[in-house]
Amino acid sequence: MRTLVFDGRTGAAGDMICAALIAAGADPDVLAPVSDALPVRYEVGETEKNGIRATTVDVLVDGDNGTAEANGDHDHGHTHDHDHDHDYNHTHVHTHESGTSGSDKPAEGAGVHRSYREVVDLVESMDLSDAVESTALDAFELLGRAEASVHGTDLDDTHFHEVGADDAIADVVGAALLLADLDPDRVVTTPVAAGGGSVEMSHGTYPVPAPATTEIATRADFRIVGGPIDRELLTPTGAAILGAVAEGVDAVPDLAVKRAGYGAGDADFERHPNVLRALVGDGGHDAHADRAHADRARDGGLVHDDIAVLETNLDDAAPEVLGGLQETLSRAGARDVTIVPTTMKKSRPGHLVKVICKPADAEAVAERLARETGTLGVRQSGASHRWIAEREFETATLRVDGATHEVAVKVASTTGGEVYDVSGEYDDAAAVAEATGLPIREVLWRAEAEVRERLAGE
Repeated sequence: MRTLVFDGRTGAAGDMICAALIAAGADPDVLAPVSDALPVRYEVGETEKNGIRATTVDVLVDGDNGTAEANGDHDHGHTHDHDHDHDYNHTHVHTHESGTSGSDKPAEGAGVHRSYREVVDLVESMDLSDAVESTALDAFELLGRAEASVHGTDLDDTHFHEVGADDAIADVVGAALLLADLDPDRVVTTPVAAGGGSVEMSHGTYPVPAPATTEIATRADFRIVGGPIDRELLTPTGAAILGAVAEGVDAVPDLAVKRAGYGAGDADFERHPNVLRALVGDGGHDAHADRAHADRARDGGLVHDDIAVLETNLDDAAPEVLGGLQETLSRAGARDVTIVPTTMKKSRPGHLVKVICKPADAEAVAERLARETGTLGVRQSGASHRWIAEREFETATLRVDGATHEVAVKVASTTGGEVYDVSGEYDDAAAVAEATGLPIREVLWRAEAEVRERLAGE
């Protein structure tokens, strides 16, 4: 499976996404439909960010057509000052060594500031392929719904200021064109850095991420994280593009990397290269398809289940603490907890605690494990998935001395429907044994036999 991975450790903006896609192998010539429809052109170049060679993309407009000085709006490079009566004015400090000449200027806020409906009409007039048009419109719908939510307006009544300008449209449609040229089977993004601190807008001071970016994040599949510096790192346009095309993952998936590229933002940070990395390679199973396996029959198969495996070694945990881990870690999201006696350094007895959980719950489970045990570190092992049975519960009804008792029985089967294990639930069997005086193992045997006989007759 050809997979494209965005690694947004220092955020994402529209121009950075376009640059990263070109650096990863997309042909910039596919951007022609945008230049044909708008009075802009793309300039692709290179720069260096903290020792990393990275691609730059600038959207330029002829000085006679542009109004760059009017609003100073662009989604570039995380140097954003917010100050506009209606929307978010991203002040762009242009630092690329682009070598532009003549009257060409950065298309920052150039052109008409359009309404959502006007943007849709413009995109639909560009004679794009169905896939490209759909991607671009999905991104603009995310932007539109975010703005409508922030300002309390209807979607069609929402008026874009910055993101309705020529340069922002060039970023969104350009990213859709470049993505279609790469043609990956799957697009994912690791958690994207939003930055930190605050931004000034005409309505007051707001914490990063800005309100529109926050609204987009609530609708997108990927996660955002704070830091690593106190600057706005994830812009609304960048968030909308990723939200329209990418599935969120916790980390870079298993990948045989064929191509890696870096898309540069404008700003320079002392310790963090201001780049968006894109990786293209083979691998990276489709999590959405995996989840669908439970609904799709495959003869003799099991269900693919994404997991994280957490481990820690303990040499001083009290028995009462160990005995309570099943319950406390389960409340935090653990699916299974195993405690194994072991021998540690200096031949001291200890315990190895292994926890299985969903990747999205790993951080919370690790924190709870540390708090409960006092361990100084929790490691995540290399296992990324497990194969599990389809599971259903049947109720077995037992008659003992004229009284009726019920025992839940777990039935394990393949996705093709072949039953291979029938197991009575211990707690139910123990309760029946207590009430009847029968041994627990006999209660289990009777309950399982009844369910097996019932299934055989179906």
